[in-house]
Amino acid sequence: MAEAATARRSRLTPAREAELYGAVLDLLREVGYDTLTMDAVAARTHSSKATLYRQWGGKAELVAKAIRHYKPGGLADVDTGSLREDLHALVAREDDCVMAQNAALMRGLAMAMHTNPDLLRAFKELIVEPEMNEFHRVLRRAVDRGEVRADNPALGYVVHMMLGAFTTRWLIDDLPPTNAFLTSYIDAVMLPALGVSTG
Repeated sequence: MAEAATARRSRLTPAREAELYGAVLDLLREVGYDTLTMDAVAARTHSSKATLYRQWGGKAELVAKAIRHYKPGGLADVDTGSLREDLHALVAREDDCVMAQNAALMRGLAMAMHTNPDLLRAFKELIVEPEMNEFHRVLRRAVDRGEVRADNPALGYVVHMMLGAFTTRWLIDDLPPTNAFLTSYIDAVMLPALGVSTG
């Protein structure tokens, strides 16, 4: 089935696929997930609704894949030889403007996930689980290098800490997350919890 789905999707050129994903994100920012329709995507991209359903199955998968398409390269591609520099490099992949736009978009989608189980499932399968697996590989490399003890209890909460810093910046400070904020958070909170020196 996966091979058939890949074959179907291969009919779109990479440029056309990127155009469709960009239009989906533009519509999401304009109207939000609940108001977004496949009809609106079809009209915006000059596609047929049947084509969209054939390629993506439904709105939830289309939105999740659009988000994934515009995320910077995989976490596993970052390997500086130091956990501190790995984490700083992960943060630096997006500039502050893009990070603010993405944070606003994710706030709206997080609310939509509470009432749309299809969206929640698509995000878990296509974005959250793959990224958590890659993040854990970054941490395992740090353990293998001897930077972090394998029995450090904070290892199980690193992803939660990072996501918490990103998502609660708006809530607590009424400000978007920035490179400077996240970098200082890594040095002040995450690395000390892992027993890693920031000096």
